[in-house]
Amino acid sequence: MTSATRSIQHTQTTDPNGSTTMNTMQEDLARAHMSMRLGEAQSMRAGHQLARARRLSRKAERAAQQARLALARAL
Repeated sequence: MTSATRSIQHTQTTDPNGSTTMNTMQEDLARAHMSMRLGEAQSMRAGHQLARARRLSRKAERAAQQARLALARAL
């Protein structure tokens, strides 16, 4: 449960004709949903960045190994 969903407050307002509305509940729900989606997107971006960093690291290690082998062959 995110902090956005925990902080949902259900306020009631009175219309001039005396009926009560709870439209703020829908707004709070939409806000919590958007917050959850933003959190998911940030997690996905972080995961993609980590995977990319690992790929680049492996590529650099292979290049270094090939350079060492080329140097050994040249000697």
